[in-house]
Amino acid sequence: MAQRDQLYFSPSCTTHDDSCPLLPHSTPNSLESQASSPPAKVRSTSTPIPRSQLICLCLIRLVEPIAFTQIFPYVNEMIAHIHLTNDPSRVGFYSGLAESAFSISSLLSIYHWARLSDVMGRRPVIFIGILGVSFATLLFGLQQTFPGILLIRCIGGFFSGNTAVIYSVLGEITDTTNQAIAFPMFGLAWPVGSIIGPLIGGTFSNPANAIPNLFGHHFFQTYPYFLPGFIAFVISLVAATFGYVFLEETLPSKRRGLAVPKSITGVTHEQKSSPFTFRMLISVPIIRALSLSGAGLSFTYTAFDVLFVLFCYSPIESGGLALSAAEIGICLAIAGLISCFIQLFVTPTLLVRCDHVRLYNRCLGLWPYCFLALPLLNAVARIGLPIVDHRLSEGTLYLTNADRHVQAIVWCGLTALLALSRLACLAFALSMILVKESAPTPDSLGVTNGLVMFAMCLTRSFCPALASSLFASLASSKILCGYLWVVIMATISYACTWFGPQIERSRESSIVSHGLSE
Repeated sequence: MAQRDQLYFSPSCTTHDDSCPLLPHSTPNSLESQASSPPAKVRSTSTPIPRSQLICLCLIRLVEPIAFTQIFPYVNEMIAHIHLTNDPSRVGFYSGLAESAFSISSLLSIYHWARLSDVMGRRPVIFIGILGVSFATLLFGLQQTFPGILLIRCIGGFFSGNTAVIYSVLGEITDTTNQAIAFPMFGLAWPVGSIIGPLIGGTFSNPANAIPNLFGHHFFQTYPYFLPGFIAFVISLVAATFGYVFLEETLPSKRRGLAVPKSITGVTHEQKSSPFTFRMLISVPIIRALSLSGAGLSFTYTAFDVLFVLFCYSPIESGGLALSAAEIGICLAIAGLISCFIQLFVTPTLLVRCDHVRLYNRCLGLWPYCFLALPLLNAVARIGLPIVDHRLSEGTLYLTNADRHVQAIVWCGLTALLALSRLACLAFALSMILVKESAPTPDSLGVTNGLVMFAMCLTRSFCPALASSLFASLASSKILCGYLWVVIMATISYACTWFGPQIERSRESSIVSHGLSE
């Protein structure tokens, strides 16, 4: 039990620069040196990254964002297409339920997939999941009823619960000397997928009307949203095939001759340890703090994505921008491009130069500003619109009717807002690193990732329905000009930053305890 109580911490970065404002006055290394002597030596050379394994992980990771985001541009139209409600303001509520169904199923399965991978191996669990998500994506476009939509989204969410397993593989093929390169490269998978997914959904939904020469068949008129899911299905099968051929097993007990780096403490992954239970993990302060903070981060991020799409889709008179499905797809693709830029050119530098916990807390603090910027975009759009008869029904004003200069300002504002939100999303990569560094033992990395991901999925499961309901009920009210939902979400996102300092305090106390135990 003595070994079980120790946390295998590594330095937050391999080199420190005093010019970085996020560096603390006392780094983990300095705290450890006060508790034990002599301090562990950090290797000056980086461990080579297993490129084939990293490429496989990136391709497999593409599957979930494509499957998850390809419905965003057309899900509101799909709800209207099946005539579920005649009230346009209720469309967002039902689309939010569909998105929540995916997250709820993922929540119920993620911890169990992680535990299963600690016994069965990472590789088989990953491929069971990827195939399940692929077929669920294929079947989604064939649904003509709301219960069918919910069922298929539940199936897709159930099999997407292996995300924690993929994170565990990434942690097992990297160490502190190369994670500043490997984690940003892996982090590219989600933004790239979030580019591909919305573009597929926005471009290929309603193909019988958009591209009648190729897709004028009666089938595509009956199932106007099948083609985006089919394309996503094919991409998923290609990724699964590539991964099946090249991805190797990384679970220590199942590994066959795969070189695995040592941690900074010199503890190899081949060492055995007793399995950790849910109760044992949640009793570790830093893991508990990471779980609570991750839950808040996931809630804020999911709420912003849901509300941003609803904001863009809603009429200008109701506080939105009245963008088309294709224009919403372009917005989400812009967000993905910005994420790629951040992962390639910003994240590696920040991971090396800045303390991870401090940087994580700074990223959390950006979310309130993302919500507060939404009303400003609507105000700018209203300025450039012609004066119309207010007796006309809602939905008669579009951004394309506005002055060209105003349109340009709105699109520049959208780009700036998406850039701010994608910079705040850097907290997810930092969370992965902090979880890896905080795992009680190497063999418990899978279940530790599972616990933190469970907390994230818990808030993500009810967040879309809650956020969309909040928007539907408050956007048409006269309170704060219909922007009470903005104030509420900005307040919630600010409250989620309260968990960040607990991580730093738990880390420092754990490092000191680790040093004293030695």
